[in-house]
Amino acid sequence: MFKNSFIIVKMKNFIFPFIFLCFTIGLVVFSNSNILAAKNGLYLWANSIIPSLLPFFIATELLSNTSIISLLGNTLNSFMNHLFNIRGEGAFALIMGIISGYPTGAKIAGTLRLNNICSKEECERLLSFTNNSGPLFIIGTVGISMFGNSTIGLLLFITHLLASLSVGIVFRFWKHSHTSDKKQNKNKTFNSKTNTINIFNLGEILGNAISNSISTILMIGGFVVLFSVIISMLKSSKFLHLLSILILPVLNILHIPDIFSNSLIIGLLEITNGINIISSIHIKNISTSIIATSFLLGFGGLSVMLQVFSIISKTDLSPMPYILGKLLHGIIASIYTYILIYYFPFFNFNL
Repeated sequence: MFKNSFIIVKMKNFIFPFIFLCFTIGLVVFSNSNILAAKNGLYLWANSIIPSLLPFFIATELLSNTSIISLLGNTLNSFMNHLFNIRGEGAFALIMGIISGYPTGAKIAGTLRLNNICSKEECERLLSFTNNSGPLFIIGTVGISMFGNSTIGLLLFITHLLASLSVGIVFRFWKHSHTSDKKQNKNKTFNSKTNTINIFNLGEILGNAISNSISTILMIGGFVVLFSVIISMLKSSKFLHLLSILILPVLNILHIPDIFSNSLIIGLLEITNGINIISSIHIKNISTSIIATSFLLGFGGLSVMLQVFSIISKTDLSPMPYILGKLLHGIIASIYTYILIYYFPFFNFNL
């Protein structure tokens, strides 16, 4: 028994070195396709992600240095407390997470924890439902650019938002017995920042906001390029085809055509590429494509998940509520999308 346990531990120690070694070998073997994938990833980052996220990151950093968090805390405390079991200051993460998109909600939740504005349990609840895809991406990129229909984008945004709030209500019971006093004082650092902002230190605050935002956007760019290369390697090595075969029984149970297998796996890794492939699948029953897209938007993909893990690594927050929350978000969003498509004629796009 002891020998078997020792072997298992030794195997665990070699898992990541083995994965990283295979990745390095793959970079060399499939260098031609990898270089093109990296260029496409950089293009996506420079032309879509930076323009849409960097201004929001800077705005979030600037707002966090004002009294807006305290103002929201006083105004929305009753709403946030009764609905999500979180103090009012958490509304800042909810609102900015909805407006800005991934990974703003998680970034703010981590900041609230680092500043001791919210308790560990409250920030973990925030993680489960505030890190969402933004309206600019869902309506503009997915709806208009990919599906060629703004109404589809509107439908996806409505169900995405409703599912997010539903997850928040479910996770109000996360570590319910550990709920802290909502009236506890915020730490002195937070109070001092909100009381000393003036025209003389505005330049310093703006500089720090830009610096922190650029650091975050660079991290996101690294993940986008990395996963673009990983997806390219999976395609070139035919490993993606093998994974597609493995999930076919699940798709058959859910009555999803086999043609969606590749795009769903890619979407579980990185949502933009996956949704783009789904939107290009020609099928009369387009509701299948929309529902699958709704799930991927809610789940967020492994790339976003690792971005969140990187952001909260400096805190004491557990990643488990985020993982469970995003999985639940994807499931609930797809159910809401199904209901609206089949029970509200305005949203029925099937031919």
